[in-house]
Amino acid sequence: MPKFLIQATYTSEGTKGLLKDGASGRRAAVDQVVTGLGGKVEAMYFAFGEDDTVIIVDLPDAVSMAAVSLAVKASGALQTRATPLLTLDEIDEATRREVTFRAPGA
Repeated sequence: MPKFLIQATYTSEGTKGLLKDGASGRRAAVDQVVTGLGGKVEAMYFAFGEDDTVIIVDLPDAVSMAAVSLAVKASGALQTRATPLLTLDEIDEATRREVTFRAPGA
């Protein structure tokens, strides 16, 4: 199952919701969304700095991740970005594939 890293920053309205729900309430909401799409939350951490929360999820496919991203962004409560994560085996497979590429200007 594809794995994704989600990094999110709360808006002021989202932060008010976090203060109301608490961290465990937000984790329950994330679990509900991800499991509802057939996925699993591997880890969820809160942070300070550029990102307020960092989440690693397994989802069935990129379309599921896009659906989550659209719904979350439409709420206006969070600014998010999702990064697909690849295993060592997937990168090893990629290194074995022949790619014909001409660099710009070459």
